[in-house]
Amino acid sequence: MERQIKVSPNLAALAKETADVIFASASEAIAGQGKFSIALSGGRTPEALYTLLAQEPYRSVIDWAKVQVFFGDERCVPPDSPESNYGMARRAMLSKVPIPGDNIYRMRGEIDPNESAKEYGQMLKEKFGDGGIDLVLLGMGDDGHTASLFPGTEALNETKHRCVANFVPKLKTWRITLSAPFINQSKRVLILVAGKEKTQRLHEVLEGPRDPQRLPIQLIAPVKGQLVWMVDAEAAGMNE
Repeated sequence: MERQIKVSPNLAALAKETADVIFASASEAIAGQGKFSIALSGGRTPEALYTLLAQEPYRSVIDWAKVQVFFGDERCVPPDSPESNYGMARRAMLSKVPIPGDNIYRMRGEIDPNESAKEYGQMLKEKFGDGGIDLVLLGMGDDGHTASLFPGTEALNETKHRCVANFVPKLKTWRITLSAPFINQSKRVLILVAGKEKTQRLHEVLEGPRDPQRLPIQLIAPVKGQLVWMVDAEAAGMNE
């Protein structure tokens, strides 16, 4: 695995650098294989990125008709809920770029989570076989979770399935999430981390001992791909 850490001065610069990486990745994939697959993340930091991607020049220079959009995780809510990761991505970006509706593959948060995960996993198997998505966007929670892989939860032990339902006791709720082994088949994983409240946890994840049951994001290690931490200066601890 190739690991890089890129530090941007602020959230706006982080969004711009990430958008540039996505544009370059999409151009390369479309030139080589005629399509580009990306898995989106929920959260505040990605929302700034999606808003940017929906604007010029990205709206015009990315060949959206050849982009396939997937999701890293979803809350068990309908797609029009303010809590829905798909709903946020649709409002910030997907409704504003020329992407065909058939190219968007959402997790169905409104049905039974186990059924939804099974349905999504089967679709991923048909699409990717033993391979993975071109680019996966992830965030990191204050507790070291990523996607809906939370500390001490059952999904951390998943070895077989691409997508699973995961009960999160501290939130008293179910989530639907890609599994770490499937994420690790990706060609490129970008982890977006912003804000000074993430500084200590980020340092622990990157420099501390490996303890993925407590810090699930440590499970993310692409088998053949590239892992890039896209971090703002506050999260990196570079601002006083």
